[in-house]
Amino acid sequence: MIVCKFGGSSVAEAKQIMKVKSIVDADPNRQIVIVSAPGKRNKDDEKVTDMLYNCNAMVQQGHSCRELFKKVANRYTSILNELGMDQKPFLPILDEVRQMIDAGHGAEYASSRGEYLCARMIAAYFGWTFLDTDPLIVIKDDGTVHEDTYQNLKKVLKKGEKYIVPGFYGCSTEGKVKTFSRGGSDITGAILSRASEAATYENWTDVSGVFSVDPRLVKEAKVIKTMTYREVRELAGVGAGVFHEEAIAPVIAAMIPINVKNTNAPLDAGTMIVDSREIAGQPLAGVSSKSGYSRLTLRKLMLFKGTGIRHALLTMLHIFGVRPSFSLFGVDSIVWFFESTQASESVLN
Repeated sequence: MIVCKFGGSSVAEAKQIMKVKSIVDADPNRQIVIVSAPGKRNKDDEKVTDMLYNCNAMVQQGHSCRELFKKVANRYTSILNELGMDQKPFLPILDEVRQMIDAGHGAEYASSRGEYLCARMIAAYFGWTFLDTDPLIVIKDDGTVHEDTYQNLKKVLKKGEKYIVPGFYGCSTEGKVKTFSRGGSDITGAILSRASEAATYENWTDVSGVFSVDPRLVKEAKVIKTMTYREVRELAGVGAGVFHEEAIAPVIAAMIPINVKNTNAPLDAGTMIVDSREIAGQPLAGVSSKSGYSRLTLRKLMLFKGTGIRHALLTMLHIFGVRPSFSLFGVDSIVWFFESTQASESVLN
């Protein structure tokens, strides 16, 4: 059995959703499909999730989001029309979501509705079962997945049944809608893969795999054929944006291979992410970069001969609310990298 996750670009408009259906229909083993909220149709477009955040912001300022939500509703009704579907059954669902946002259910509820509405729409289009992740996927306060999640899913997943599942959210331990960080639909796909004991987790996006370097910066960038879980997690953690770094943990536990593929070029092999690979011929997995970081460097001859220096410096940074994202150690130096916003806030405070 194969679990598929389709990102925002793959469900941004009707013609893309038709491609998704063709891909899924091409292999009967593709039985669980996770979808993101509709993304940008072009560079000047707006993601549905961003519209929903704006709706919540308006409510927090004491205003109704009724007018702004019309933009959200229009995205879905236009897709329904282009797919040749009757939009009437969907209108009460849209109105209920708008009312809940207006009632002040908060940012996590509002931002999660893009995936919810998309999954409801695609389930109707495919004729598959809609499976809501609230309350099945339980997300702890620190953003990690509660172990009860897997038993919850195993109890409801039926062999041979085909499911459309919204990504990005679940519920808190208190039973309220809770989201992962942006891009968290990858995590949902990984969770469903482990819970269903999938043979493969296919992650469909708008590029033909993970590139050795950002193709926007280096024209000669090539798709990496095979890489390990550890390698993709390291690259994702420092800027490679194809796959969410936190989505690796659930599949590692079950040793499920991940195949990153292109919705617009489904025959391309993509990138396989596995437990181990042959180093010969590809000693370097890839190179990534991430902007918005500041660097703090400490150099001192015989720096590490003293005791407790590293701990003392980390304690000082913690007092100022600065948490290093990663570090480098030399013979006589320490280099810490942290998000620049942390530095700005610490200086201001």
